[in-house]
Amino acid sequence: MSGNLKVAVQMDHVSTIQIEGDSTFAMCLEAQQRGHEIYHYTPAQLSLRDGVVYAPVEPMTLQDKEGDHYTLGPRERTDLATMDVVLLRQDPPFDMSYITSTHLLERIHPQTLVVNDPAWVRNSPEKIFVTEFPDLMPDTLITSDPDEVAAFRRDMGDIIIKPLYGNGGDGVFHLREDDRNLSSLLEMFEHMYREPLIAQRYLPAVRSGDKRILLVDGEPVGAINRVPAETDARSNMHVGGRAEPIDLTEREREICARIGPSLRERGFLLVGIDVIGDVMTEINVTSPTGLREVRKFGGADIAALLWDAIEAKRAAAQG
Repeated sequence: MSGNLKVAVQMDHVSTIQIEGDSTFAMCLEAQQRGHEIYHYTPAQLSLRDGVVYAPVEPMTLQDKEGDHYTLGPRERTDLATMDVVLLRQDPPFDMSYITSTHLLERIHPQTLVVNDPAWVRNSPEKIFVTEFPDLMPDTLITSDPDEVAAFRRDMGDIIIKPLYGNGGDGVFHLREDDRNLSSLLEMFEHMYREPLIAQRYLPAVRSGDKRILLVDGEPVGAINRVPAETDARSNMHVGGRAEPIDLTEREREICARIGPSLRERGFLLVGIDVIGDVMTEINVTSPTGLREVRKFGGADIAALLWDAIEAKRAAAQG
């Protein structure tokens, strides 16, 4: 283990999280148990002035007790370059605000280790990064052209459409081959989003679950299966999906082996991929979740494995 580290966490305010399933909380709790100093600030508090990236950080102490899980100390305006590690952990959406955060944090990385690497987070949106591996994913279309979406549905039959930069299952629609709502739905998307949408061939295997596989430094370390509610096409747990323990298949290990080198090249220490059946649908690099669920079902302590990787990377950088 390396010496004690000063760790700033850029996150949605700690008062708003539900600790039972919060991966950022698990990461911070593990850091605290290792003796690292944890500091809290929110994305809106990040600033750049005269070349200095700073925030009013607050020392944070945590306990694994719902409703009484944190204490914050006095706020102090701090140059983030004086930190050893910054955890980039606010929730998406991956919008211009998020992208601006990556530009600012890029000024201090890698002298201050930002997890995940902010430049590569910016350049690897989850639903676009995955298209670098077309043979590992379902038939996919990214477009703003309604005619292309209509043609894609004629070719595929049932399809899923969703916002290209959405998250958490928001705006995800399952359209059957004969569904008459496609035109209206595309009009709604056009009014709500300036960006293209993504359409994918519907995978019936989703009824058996959408598997979240977590990788640390490019190696698979755990998985959970998320089974959608009977009345929903989405498996996200906050919209009614059910988590259950599951092991990796040979196909899933093959997928992880294929993408692992790309994850390491980009400095992605924590990644969550989504797999339905035998294909990968997303590579989540912004603020991957699932750590506490894996541990709850008797799987690996991924927070500990992540901090092993962070400490090793810091030690290597120090020579």
